[in-house]
Amino acid sequence: MVVAETFASLQGEGMLAGMPSFFIRTCGCNLRCQWCDTPYASWHPEGEHLSVEELRGRAAAAGLRHVVITGGEPLLQREIGDLTRMLREAGHHMTVETAGTLAPAFACDLLSVSPKTSNSDPGGRWEERHRRARLELAPLRKLVASFPEHQLKFVVQDRSDLPEVLDLIATLGVWRERVFLMPEGRSQEELDRRGPEIARICLERGFRYSPRLHFDLFGGARGR
Repeated sequence: MVVAETFASLQGEGMLAGMPSFFIRTCGCNLRCQWCDTPYASWHPEGEHLSVEELRGRAAAAGLRHVVITGGEPLLQREIGDLTRMLREAGHHMTVETAGTLAPAFACDLLSVSPKTSNSDPGGRWEERHRRARLELAPLRKLVASFPEHQLKFVVQDRSDLPEVLDLIATLGVWRERVFLMPEGRSQEELDRRGPEIARICLERGFRYSPRLHFDLFGGARGR
């Protein structure tokens, strides 16, 4: 597998926010979100080739039950099924974070999907490829149906994003209690500015507000 980094930290988002976890961040992505906060795993990919056995060893050495496989887009990795099954057999709780544009066979305890809306469209030469991938809903439908323990996390800039979010969760038939809204931002200042409005939307609509603890605690630093 091509891996950008591995590290131990606190889960920053979603229903397991605050959980000590070992992170495996794979390298490579089929999307190019304009606000991507991990460009080293997408826009400018970098990483090293590691076997599933090496990754299992790193997870064991971390001494943490919870393992998060993220990216980039981890479902691009051909070994994702072998890795997730091996880690679960070793007793780890598995969270797989994905944009939901691919649906290969893999195992997890919590499927964490971050569907992309039009606020992610990058413009330029990636625009059409990005839009085509994010609008293909067949993989997303399959993932949500295959993993009853799931959460959807939407990156939201303001109320103008709400119609897309509402339309998508209605199409998927997802309970609002499983939907998290997160303020978009690549700095603490941006998150602080957008957070209160996103929190009000959650209160009005019955969604859950997701913090972004890695920014609160570590300033979004890589490997934290």
